[in-house]
Amino acid sequence: MSLLVVGLSHRSAPVSVLERAALAPEARGKLLQDVVSAEPASEAAVLSTCNRIELYADVDKFHAGVADLSTLLARHSGAGLEELTPYLYVHYEDRAVHHLFSVACGLDSMVVGEGQILGQIKDALAVAQEQHTAGRLLNDLFQQALRVGKRAHSETGIDKAGQSLVTFGLEQLAGGPDVGSWARGKRALVIGAGSMSSLAATTLVRAGIGDLAVANRTVERAERLTQILTEPGGPGAANGLTARAVPMTAVEDELARADVVVSCTGATGLVLAGLVVAAALAEREAPLALLDLAMPRDIDAAIHRIEGAHLVDIESLADASADAPMAADVDKVRGIVSEEVAAFGAAQRAAHITPTVVALRTMAADVVAGEIARLDGRLPDLDDKQRAEITQAVRRVVDKLLHAPTVRVKQLASEPGGAGYADALRELFDLDPQTVAAVSRADIRGDRHDAARERA
Repeated sequence: MSLLVVGLSHRSAPVSVLERAALAPEARGKLLQDVVSAEPASEAAVLSTCNRIELYADVDKFHAGVADLSTLLARHSGAGLEELTPYLYVHYEDRAVHHLFSVACGLDSMVVGEGQILGQIKDALAVAQEQHTAGRLLNDLFQQALRVGKRAHSETGIDKAGQSLVTFGLEQLAGGPDVGSWARGKRALVIGAGSMSSLAATTLVRAGIGDLAVANRTVERAERLTQILTEPGGPGAANGLTARAVPMTAVEDELARADVVVSCTGATGLVLAGLVVAAALAEREAPLALLDLAMPRDIDAAIHRIEGAHLVDIESLADASADAPMAADVDKVRGIVSEEVAAFGAAQRAAHITPTVVALRTMAADVVAGEIARLDGRLPDLDDKQRAEITQAVRRVVDKLLHAPTVRVKQLASEPGGAGYADALRELFDLDPQTVAAVSRADIRGDRHDAARERA
């Protein structure tokens, strides 16, 4: 296994660097194509969230891979390589697997145990599959990461160790876990209609806000969100929620009426400037609570200094979550991760020898076929029943001779340091390396076909 991860996150870099390094959605596909076009990499996937950017690749050279991935990440993110380098981390082979599995379980999240990362990992795999940059290794890795994350949430209380980023942010605004009492009857403005903004709107509605405005550049998306929230059976139907969609040009007017503002857009610049918020506060007596979940930030950090405004952003969430109590279940999740990393490594090492075993059995079948053909020439008077019995007997002898060695070599290959058994098998039986490579290529083509069929 030659898995390499190069990335940066809220644990390694300040928010200001993460903001500049943020990848636009349209840049991810081009980045993946450039990675697999580089010599050291044959597969690639990118995990890009509000507080992490990580590039995963299957490489054949470690140092060249680190250099190329770092350079391409800087080129496509818009931040210079010299700026990013001090904050980049690198994981290789089993450590890279351990890192992704930990991320999937929420152990590496800003708020420990949050479950939104699973959806982001699923999206990262989908993009890599769409770009045809995910082969056997990354398909196996990301699908296993999703299973590990789900297992951690189902078998432990990791969810109790920390809330989702939205809930945690609202708790910071409310000054405690009782968000319902704080939010009940308030008027809210949600800026953006993507997945995070939709989650924020839904959370606020369930907490009991009475009035909601959703602002988005595409008003139709905002209208769909408000319709879902207020339709019969929706989260706002029971409490008589008033919800409306507004264009982005109406944000300043809505600020004068709102008690709570949540913003999470994909904008590259500020959505709410300090002067705009200051002007809105000048027209009202009530304070204004603001939650910025975007990266790069949507709301001007200068608002921290404006009287009457309470701003919680990604940076302040990181500071607050650093002191959050860790549940005992975190240790259980760490145990699950270690167990799953060992199992994944064993499966990958076992899979590495499979083409060699297949090539050996193919060679044995060819030898049997050749000997039966030679027998037909020497004993032409054999009837069909006799010929079938002899053929079956020879095949059984060969199968029995090969069974124990091939089973044992798979077991040995799955253990740490077992990569050399495939080479030994090829050497002992004088197997043609081209034949083994042909089996591997056929397996990869089959995997890609299966992945394409699943996407369809």
